[in-house]
Amino acid sequence: MKPRIKIPDILIILLAAGLIFFSAYSAYIKPQGQARVLIRGQGGEWAFPADAEETVVVRGPLGDTVVRIHGNRAWVESSPCENQTCVASGDVARHGEWAACLPNNVLLLIRGTEGEDVDTVAW
Repeated sequence: MKPRIKIPDILIILLAAGLIFFSAYSAYIKPQGQARVLIRGQGGEWAFPADAEETVVVRGPLGDTVVRIHGNRAWVESSPCENQTCVASGDVARHGEWAACLPNNVLLLIRGTEGEDVDTVAW
């Protein structure tokens, strides 16, 4: 005997698909307002609008890490660390994306609207 799909089954499947779409939209697609680039290092913390044109030199225990902001994107341009994973990670542009140079204690983070509380990341 072949199983039959009933109307309640279809409704549950559609509801689940709708919830998945809504969650993905809220987390990844929905505009977050004016994005900010947050840079944290041993010498302090800096915040810039994502559309800024900036080059920031962040001093760390190994030397200077250079973070570049251009065209609504930010990236680690150079760092004194050995493995250069932070440079190879490329640019970040969307709310919640980040890059870090852990050996040099530098964190680059994208945040959404100005009204949001800024997460503190301990490492």
